Amino acid sequence: MRLTIEHQTQYVYSEMVPYTIQQLRLTPRTDPRQQVRHWEIKVAGQLTPFADAFGNLAHTLVVDQPHQALLITVSGEVETGAATSADKATLPVTVFLRDTPLTQPDDAIMAFAKDFAHAPAQALMQALRDRMQYSKGATEVNTPAALAFELGKGVCQDHAHAFIACCRSLGWPARYVSGYLFTEDGSLMQTHAWVEVWQQETWLGLDVSNGIPVDETHVKLAVGLDYRSASPVTGSRMGGGQEGMASMVSVNRQTALSEAQRQAHLQQLREQAQAAQQ
Repeated sequence: MRLTIEHQTQYVYSEMVPYTIQQLRLTPRTDPRQQVRHWEIKVAGQLTPFADAFGNLAHTLVVDQPHQALLITVSGEVETGAATSADKATLPVTVFLRDTPLTQPDDAIMAFAKDFAHAPAQALMQALRDRMQYSKGATEVNTPAALAFELGKGVCQDHAHAFIACCRSLGWPARYVSGYLFTEDGSLMQTHAWVEVWQQETWLGLDVSNGIPVDETHVKLAVGLDYRSASPVTGSRMGGGQEGMASMVSVNRQTALSEAQRQAHLQQLREQAQAAQQ
């Protein structure tokens, strides 16, 4: 499947910002299940590419001119389901047994996972999905897996963290994946998150929120121990006062957005970022 992707992230500030530095993990790489046809990042700043410890294609963004808004736009075309060269490992798989504050299992998670120690990973995924309903606004970006599991609800990030906690408690290496998901009705306008678990000497991709194996509708951006190490955008700034941020994603089959659609998205983004600033 050939997918055209456009992703805009808009920041607005109540005061002038003299300096911003960010790390962008917004560039997919070619791997055994996806071929990147072309990709570009547009932003008013200096971009320096690098590969991080997990092998993600990343950029350091520096904006050293006074600014009161910042727009990051990425776009490109990715062919999924294409047979390509083997994925090159940058770290031993055992690294992905490490717990983090966001994926630390508690007694409840370990007891839940224990029942699936000899079952397929898909069975554990389905049981966790039944245990945790998808619910926006129930959690925050820094909510740990144990709390989301206790609440029994969350978004894709929470599902991924809780599933990773379960897998690692069973001795299964598991890693967080950030990326994009194509939906026929275009209902998902944000980035998505899922998990890769090491099974039978290969990484098995599982989308816990949707209860499905990763397929050609998924485009991988970055992997890490948790959300923080695979987040599309992280960084800091000097000054700026109150910040507002909004992002929007469009994933289509081959057809790119029209200029009118793109401008409508940008206007909506600005309004959402300004509303978030309040």
